[in-house]
Amino acid sequence: MYELIQVSGGSYYVQSPAKAGLVRLNDTDVCLIDSGSDKDAGRKIRQILDKNGWHLTAICNTHSHADHIGGNRYLQSQTGCRVYAPGAECAVTRHPVLEPSMLYGGCPPRELRNKFLMAQDSDAAYLTAEVLPQGMDRYLSVMEGLLPLAGHCMEMVGFRTADDVVYLADCVSSRETLEKYRISYIYDVAAYLETLERVAAMTARAFVPAHAEVTEDIAPLARYNMDAALEVGERITALCAQPVTFEELLKGLFDHYGMAMSFQQYALIGSTVRSYLTWLQETGRVAAEFADNRMLWRRV
Repeated sequence: MYELIQVSGGSYYVQSPAKAGLVRLNDTDVCLIDSGSDKDAGRKIRQILDKNGWHLTAICNTHSHADHIGGNRYLQSQTGCRVYAPGAECAVTRHPVLEPSMLYGGCPPRELRNKFLMAQDSDAAYLTAEVLPQGMDRYLSVMEGLLPLAGHCMEMVGFRTADDVVYLADCVSSRETLEKYRISYIYDVAAYLETLERVAAMTARAFVPAHAEVTEDIAPLARYNMDAALEVGERITALCAQPVTFEELLKGLFDHYGMAMSFQQYALIGSTVRSYLTWLQETGRVAAEFADNRMLWRRV
């Protein structure tokens, strides 16, 4: 764990629970793509940088989940590097309490205010093609450097380097992860499926997903993730055969997939199920109604 692996040319990644990409800009300067889950992850990445005599100029975050931005603050304080994050992800990177607040739908209880859902804040600026660190802008493919990968998060992005290596962040999960957890966190189901369609059509020298093995052919895994997401949508629709409350629906899903409820699972899966309901409502498969002061969902 925390081993530096060269993919091709100046494109590397750090093997860790959520892979951190590393792009060598020149003989001494490097840019990270995400920073790991916490201070300890940042410290281990710093040791890799020091061992190779590299200077960290910037961290480009793909999105704002804690396991991708958790090392930001430590690395920024130690190296003075800049931190960038795209769009709305930048706001959460600067104010991490927004993440559990959004998941919970209100002020989060202490069980959700932990390093797994709420990283330390970091001084982040908006990530755009114009603010990429010197060298990074030239190193990324001119036509397809920043890749929009919305769906898992509001404005997640990936990167394609000049080595034709594509860093995919969290837009795909491994087969093993999907078989174990069954429901992946999704913010926008329609955008997620659209992203997977585009990813399945991509070609590259190598693809580096944060939570799956590096591969030269991403299409089978992208389609597997797509099928898994669609299956969850079908299951939710089936559970709405008779009008059900959100809590009844959530229990039905947990029972069906053999999952155990906890604060964290309630927040993550609950938020995802609400996103599915929005998608299913907007595509005409379920509808909401109100009876006896209860909100009910039913199949159309």
